[in-house]
Amino acid sequence: MALPESVTLCECWTRDGLQSIPKVIPTAQKLEMIGRIIDAGVRKLEVTSFSHPKLLPQFADCVEILKGLERRPDVTYVVLMPNEKGWERFEVCQREGYGADEIILMTSSSQAHNKVNFRMDHDEAKRSHARIMERAHAVGVRVIGCTGTVYGCPISGDVPMQDVIDITRFYIDQGAHTLMLGDTIGAANPVQVRERIGELLALFPKTKFIAHFHDTRGNGVLNTFTALELGIEYVDTSIGAIGGQPATGAKMYQYGFTGNTCTEDVAALLAEVGVHTGIDIERLIETGRRAEEIIGHPLRANVIRSGPVRHQPGDYRPA
Repeated sequence: MALPESVTLCECWTRDGLQSIPKVIPTAQKLEMIGRIIDAGVRKLEVTSFSHPKLLPQFADCVEILKGLERRPDVTYVVLMPNEKGWERFEVCQREGYGADEIILMTSSSQAHNKVNFRMDHDEAKRSHARIMERAHAVGVRVIGCTGTVYGCPISGDVPMQDVIDITRFYIDQGAHTLMLGDTIGAANPVQVRERIGELLALFPKTKFIAHFHDTRGNGVLNTFTALELGIEYVDTSIGAIGGQPATGAKMYQYGFTGNTCTEDVAALLAEVGVHTGIDIERLIETGRRAEEIIGHPLRANVIRSGPVRHQPGDYRPA
């Protein structure tokens, strides 16, 4: 299968990445990281969430983040929209000129997971999200519809493909501009990726899908590459492979490492195989090192330890 000539990486560090980090990162450092990520060549970023600040204090500064962003015509900013109350807060920002380009609306294919994560069943989520999407379209904000737990649920186990199709179809019918396929707990494997994305591509051939994998079991880069072989041109990643279940104090539904697929490792691999991302790998590595300083401990990027592959003779001196 042929790889696409170019791929858009959406950097999730300041949203999906930080949502699992109990240490609240200062606003200035978040904005610093956003600037560094853009300087490295990334042109699409998840920047914050409008989740309730009491539930997720990491994003209590969501308005300040939007106010502090450098506005550039070639950069797309994305925020997570958890519910209608969040939309009402965001709509004020949008009206006053410091909103975002796109919002993410997410519904887990697993009813059980959706109730735990969003406190809504599928019917409630659809009604709420339909209203938000109507308001988003009216003010020119693009919508990313996210189908979660596409490859498995930590509560109910295997998720029937028909449930995945149902949530995906809902967002498409409501006018979502792109459709994210969330591997919420890193359950996916390449065979499953080919089967599930392949079926969705056949059912919805005009839809632009986003591959969003977690690296819980070490398969994030492999699954992302598999999605690209199927023709997917949009992928989500996070510097240092951080992310996962929001740090709300709720009981963990997935143990072990829960982060997203690593940006540094995916970007370096794509550079090696000739897929254009527009990312400067050396600057990205520097940004990954700064991310570790801010978080306060080593993260999971391999490339910031090894560096990119060297293709020219080096300055090797035997001991």
